[in-house]
Amino acid sequence: MDIVLSQVFSRKKLMMLKFERNKLRACALAGALAVASTAALLPSTPAFAQARVLPDFTDLVDQVGPAVVNIRTVEKVTQGGGNAEMDEEMQEFFRRFFGQPMPGTPRQGRPNRPAPQEEERPRGVGSGFILSQDGYVMTNAHVVDGASEVLVTLPDKREFKARIVGADKRTDVAVVKIDATGLPAVKVGDVSKLRVGEWVMAIGSPFGLENTVTAGIVSAKQRDTGDYLPFIQTDVAINPGNSGGPLINMRGEVVGINSQIYSRSGGFMGISFSIPIDEAIRVSDQLRAFGRVSRGRIGVQIDQVTKDVAESIGLGKAQGALVRGVESGSPGEKAGIEPGDIITKFDGKSIEKPSDLPRLVGNTKPGTKSSVTVFRRGSSRDLNVIIAEIEPDKPARRTGDREEPAAKTPGAGAKSMGLALSDLTELQKRELKLKGGVKVDAATDSAARAGLREGDVILAVSNTEVANVKEFETALAKADRSKPVSLLFRRGDWAQYALVRPAR
Repeated sequence: MDIVLSQVFSRKKLMMLKFERNKLRACALAGALAVASTAALLPSTPAFAQARVLPDFTDLVDQVGPAVVNIRTVEKVTQGGGNAEMDEEMQEFFRRFFGQPMPGTPRQGRPNRPAPQEEERPRGVGSGFILSQDGYVMTNAHVVDGASEVLVTLPDKREFKARIVGADKRTDVAVVKIDATGLPAVKVGDVSKLRVGEWVMAIGSPFGLENTVTAGIVSAKQRDTGDYLPFIQTDVAINPGNSGGPLINMRGEVVGINSQIYSRSGGFMGISFSIPIDEAIRVSDQLRAFGRVSRGRIGVQIDQVTKDVAESIGLGKAQGALVRGVESGSPGEKAGIEPGDIITKFDGKSIEKPSDLPRLVGNTKPGTKSSVTVFRRGSSRDLNVIIAEIEPDKPARRTGDREEPAAKTPGAGAKSMGLALSDLTELQKRELKLKGGVKVDAATDSAARAGLREGDVILAVSNTEVANVKEFETALAKADRSKPVSLLFRRGDWAQYALVRPAR
């Protein structure tokens, strides 16, 4: 019986082995079929992936290309005739020292040299793009600056003489007008949606080569290379002649105007800058309406707030714009802004870095009443300022050379910093328009290393105003000697901070 059972179990075991073997064969066959199917799809997969990774610009060129123009400028140059003023001076020189007319001098009123003549010469080549169907074209201000004639050539080879509507050198934006209608115009994009790493394309006339297309990516945004504009940085190949051409996103929208390159050789080196189109449109609207750009100003000179200064005066993080000087009679002075203030907000908008302030103020309509938040002597306060219209920069006012003798008052605290100080005279206070302060007669050791020098006027010690040397010593005695002491000082018309560590 045992023998029969063992034979039965052996047959069952054999059948199970055959079943497993057949199962493995079936799996292998299915796997082979799957591999074959995959192999059949392989030729198309890389092409699909490649189409997603590498963009195709052909449709964009067809879409935007007809609205990109070539701009040539001509200037008038005077030939011959010489300098009349210099000729008269030389003639007088010859008459006095040689007793005879200068060689070549006309006799009996008959000229012996040709009259001055104006000659037109090619000045430069740039690019631009059509803003509207009725012929408004945007370009760079430096493309048309100084031109006596502007010629605009369309991609269909039609050429027009253009009229300069207006140019703004501060932003390098210009608008010209050609007499044509039904023109292809560009679409304006949203710069706020532009992302670093996004593909972009440029069309222009580098070195006079019309309708040249180059492409790259957005390398950075908000580059502070200008007073009134945060530039878009790209690695798109931009060369002389590309100026004024459009920077285009993958939706066929203009997001910038190609304006500058960083170069040590004069050619493209991988870094180019474009004016954000939203800022350019704001400028162009004013140029088209008024022929010029009106900007706001408050009349303050500003600088960066360093981390050390921010910590020493209790500001916390390094932010805002340090007021180094306030123009006499300016809106800032009338509002109560003082040198040494740190402007942290304008109309409720935070000032993270100094360049934020002129952009916000510049975009404010003159005559507007705006609020300014300043950090002064350890606390914040709000001031109201009436925005004025910007005007050419005024040279810094120099203090008078006359000085009345002042009694020098030595102090232990000042000596520990390497300072020799004296009270301001009444004349010095009037000239500097100060109520008080102490004059630096000499700066050595720690004070010299911190940047102080003879002639500076110290206004405050650790957020405490000082009117004379006695108050300086009192404020210094209360300061924490384990940390650098912040000194607000004035140099000429400019105020700034110095961090000085007193000797123990």
